[in-house]
Amino acid sequence: MSNALKISTQGGVHTITLSRPDVRNAFNDEVIAELKNAFLTVVQEASVRCVVLAAEGPAFCAGADLNWMRRMADYSRDQNLADAGELAAMLRAIYECPQPTIARVQGDVYAGGMGLVAACDMAVSVDTANYCLSEVKLGLIPATISPYVIRAMGARSAHRYFLTAERFTAQEAHRIGLVREVTSAEALDAKVAELTHALLNASPHAVRACKKLVQDVAEREINDALVAQTVAGIANIRASAEGKEGVQSFLQKRKPNWLL
Repeated sequence: MSNALKISTQGGVHTITLSRPDVRNAFNDEVIAELKNAFLTVVQEASVRCVVLAAEGPAFCAGADLNWMRRMADYSRDQNLADAGELAAMLRAIYECPQPTIARVQGDVYAGGMGLVAACDMAVSVDTANYCLSEVKLGLIPATISPYVIRAMGARSAHRYFLTAERFTAQEAHRIGLVREVTSAEALDAKVAELTHALLNASPHAVRACKKLVQDVAEREINDALVAQTVAGIANIRASAEGKEGVQSFLQKRKPNWLL
């Protein structure tokens, strides 16, 4: 394992920490694989009662790593299918983790990072964090993360923030349901501890069963067909002329051709 993640367990609380603050905890194929494996591994740990997904530095997760984006810029559709499939598998591992999961959001969340927050059962955010689904600015769509983000914020809010790519505050994230608690930086750990304490005091079996109950009842099942649909969606648009233009213009620090 690289230094991308820090993992620890204390008193039944398992903490997985994104540890690449120098790149704003942006993920690449290696980080995606490590996150997926970390969540698949914790499934086997009967002593783990809940999982906290945390991060170091000023940002929680800025989405895709620039070097990873540079490699993806020239991918074929088939390469994009494989690449997006790995991201989808990682998000699904978080979402389907039988233990309850809490996103401890200490900083900004952008693009694919929104999927990490949304795939967790609940999120506690520092009040200074900003959120953004920025994909359309690059000629892309938030396809792979969409099953989780739409569940978390609802279709109406997704229409706005998917389409406009506006930044919004932690307070707005709370209002639309993406985040369940907003607090100061000083009180962030105490608020997360309140939730972990409540989870540790509940029946382990009942908590797992309740989590599955919500997933089974609330919305359409995230199944192979839906995952394949979202993987194809991002692969198609990444391989399109406009998708390539958007990513290249971002990497080259110029305006995309639809703004010229």
